[in-house]
Amino acid sequence: MIRRFLGFKRKLVNASDKAFFSRLRKEFGINATRLDLYNIAIIHKSASTIVSKGKKVNNERLEYLGDAILDAIITDFLFTNFPNKDEGFLTKMRSRIVSRQSLNCIALAIGLDKIVVTQTNNPLAHKHIFGDALEAFVGAIFLDKGYSYTSQWVTKFILTHHVDLNELQVTESDYKSRVIELAQKYKYEVLFDSQESESSKGQSPVFESKLYLNQKLLGSGFGTSKKEAEQIAAMVALERIDIISLPLNPVKPQTINWEN
Repeated sequence: MIRRFLGFKRKLVNASDKAFFSRLRKEFGINATRLDLYNIAIIHKSASTIVSKGKKVNNERLEYLGDAILDAIITDFLFTNFPNKDEGFLTKMRSRIVSRQSLNCIALAIGLDKIVVTQTNNPLAHKHIFGDALEAFVGAIFLDKGYSYTSQWVTKFILTHHVDLNELQVTESDYKSRVIELAQKYKYEVLFDSQESESSKGQSPVFESKLYLNQKLLGSGFGTSKKEAEQIAAMVALERIDIISLPLNPVKPQTINWEN
């Protein structure tokens, strides 16, 4: 039943299809049964294909599905490889592997960027197009081959060759959580003011986030999602905060003397 949601199926009827089928097999190790799924997985919404009755086809739905499947596979992988680590550690490691930046780098490393179809001129969107396509690609594999095959492919093709678990353990990427932890520790008021930028109206959305700590603007950032914009704002704020100078005891917001 789940296979029907796309409503867009193709057969190997021309040279282009045959070349794509061969490329999937040689470059990605996939002997595709349903080529239509992989064709859709590489279509960014900016290059949506119009099919019957004006329906637009792009990789957004497959991305949604692949995101969930990838999370499950990586959770299982980490649970197995770190039997003595607690939930907090496993959650952070998973977050670092599936971050937009990480997935985009992986997509570039495996050459997925060479086959993605896009027509966007938004430079911020380009930072995530390939990572999003990777999730859609995983969704296509799942629908075509099932969970077991997809898990083996992700483990062998991605995690084994393109994820350094030792390096990830010392990599800090969740800047927002770090800011919130600091705020809780020192009883500071923290506020993220995030909204879509006016300049992005009618184009791919761009969000701006401003981070206030005790009502003082400490960082701002732009991204293709609120989450990304908030992470960038938090990263900027952390660069401005001298951790050593933070008071050791809780104080009232108005008595904090922030450096410019």
